[in-house]
Amino acid sequence: MNNLGLDHPTCTVTAEYAVKLLKPTPLDKTLFIVFEVLESKGRKAKVSAELYAGDDLCSTCLGTFIAVKEDHPAYYRWN
Repeated sequence: MNNLGLDHPTCTVTAEYAVKLLKPTPLDKTLFIVFEVLESKGRKAKVSAELYAGDDLCSTCLGTFIAVKEDHPAYYRWN
């Protein structure tokens, strides 16, 4: 979250996350993800992504993530 002036990623929680499964994802191909930050305001970022197996688009997702501070119960809870 560069707009917060940080030089490293901060701890975030997921506010919303939706996945659209378009086709089965094969295990015998190289997988890669293309993502884009759609909006970034303050501590909140909205991101879209696409998962590819070779040239095949297998799934898409849309998520909203919020940076949390040290006093938040989920702050680095799952390290």
